[in-house]
Amino acid sequence: MSRRPRLLYVTDLAYPARGRRYGDEDVDLTARLRAAFDLALCHPLDATALMEGFDAVVVRNSGPVLGYQREYEAFRERARALGTRVYNPLHGRGDMAGKRYLLDLTAGGHPVIPTADRPEDLHRLPDAAEYAVKPKAGADSIGLRFVRYEELTGLAYGDVLVQPRVDFRYEVSFYFVDDLFQYALYAPDPERRWVLEPYEPTPEDLDFARRFVDWNTLDHGIQRVDACRAPDGGLLLVELEDLNPYLSLDRVPEPVRERFADTLVDSLHRFLEA
Repeated sequence: MSRRPRLLYVTDLAYPARGRRYGDEDVDLTARLRAAFDLALCHPLDATALMEGFDAVVVRNSGPVLGYQREYEAFRERARALGTRVYNPLHGRGDMAGKRYLLDLTAGGHPVIPTADRPEDLHRLPDAAEYAVKPKAGADSIGLRFVRYEELTGLAYGDVLVQPRVDFRYEVSFYFVDDLFQYALYAPDPERRWVLEPYEPTPEDLDFARRFVDWNTLDHGIQRVDACRAPDGGLLLVELEDLNPYLSLDRVPEPVRERFADTLVDSLHRFLEA
């Protein structure tokens, strides 16, 4: 392009995220991106009306779409109708498409917390003291509750998923741009899941995370692979966040933030030229 690319950066700067500061992260990241792009920020509810005239829409910390599902679907339809590039691309198979992928991964034998959505499949779940029940369209722990096995028979199946409550040692997240690993963070205390520290992954840990990035088949975009360390020492997938993963960039050293921003700039340029 002879001119600088124009990006519409979608973020809810005021979203009240527990333990996270969406606005701070996006203010810092957009300050870095402005060196390479002409950039405008907008609220997710305004993206549909504003996307024309931009070379791409970058969806970042836009909050759970459960609260504005109709507007989000209108945004997707408008982007497709205009041929507007959206980063992350809209064909993601992870959280972008709802939680159905957890059932697919369970059926495929992948290392994921076993998941069911029908009463006739409950016998396939391992025994547990409690079971997590979550909406298929949920995010950010919205609608999550824990029940005993005998309470599972009274659920309104169809819109919920059921998983055994895993007594994990800690949660760990792996952050990727395209297929390039950037950094990992973990929560040593399971009761304080947003108190994160840098984590040095083993080769086996990275193999685990990459299998889900590869499974998702997104050539471009930011992905976060959330996992838990099970009692047997193995990792189990908790979530594959490919819509608007919070990056916790305030938890990594400045050189890592700089490298992440540089990698993101390169990825966006390749995305625009594809």
